[in-house]
This record gives sequence, structure tokens and C-alpha cells, in this order.
Amino acid sequence: MANVIDHLPEIDGDEALYVGKLISSLSDEQASKFASVYRSRRKDPQTIMITCILGFFLIAGIHRLMLNQIGMGILYIFTGGLCLIGTIVDLVNYKDLAFQYNREVSKQVHSLI
Repeated sequence: MANVIDHLPEIDGDEALYVGKLISSLSDEQASKFASVYRSRRKDPQTIMITCILGFFLIAGIHRLMLNQIGMGILYIFTGGLCLIGTIVDLVNYKDLAFQYNREVSKQVHSLI
């Protein structure tokens, strides 16, 4: 039984609970492989927040492109973050955006292991 705190101490909250459920059935060797691959692919919520804030001053939509939401990223670029309203909403919901992305990444990595 692998423990999420031992393998991925940098994650917390809902992400830790979700990943903990995924790796609970893995052996320690499989969990360490999962952790190394997942750590390299996941997006940190603070990085998403910083790129979202940069959308106010530079180019809006960079955070959406980082989350592989190409269509929304291009829409934000051409509309100025939907006239900055979309950027404000994303700034409020940055943790949820990162969690949704990381949840998909964890499913992909778990299926690989």
C-alpha cells in the first residue's frame, strides 16, 4: 500500500485525496514510478495563477494554453480574455482549473503503470 505523502509531498487538498485513491492499490515500486511521471506532467496551481495574472498585463489566455485548452486559449488571445471577464473568473477558479487538468493527467499516468 503506497502512501501519497511519502511519494508526492508537494500536493495537497482534493488532488492529494484523488491521487491517494489511485495509488493505494499500487506497490511501492509502482507508486514511485507513478510519482516521478506524474510530478513531471502535472501543473502547479500557483503557476496557473501567475500566468492568469500576466493575462491582465501581457497576453490573455496563456494559462489556458498551458492546460491544453487550445480553443479557449486562442479565444482568450483574440478577445482579450473575453474582455478580461473570463480572465477574472479564471483567476478566482485557478485551483479548480489546475485540479481538472491534474486529474486527467493522473488517470493517464495510472493507466500507463
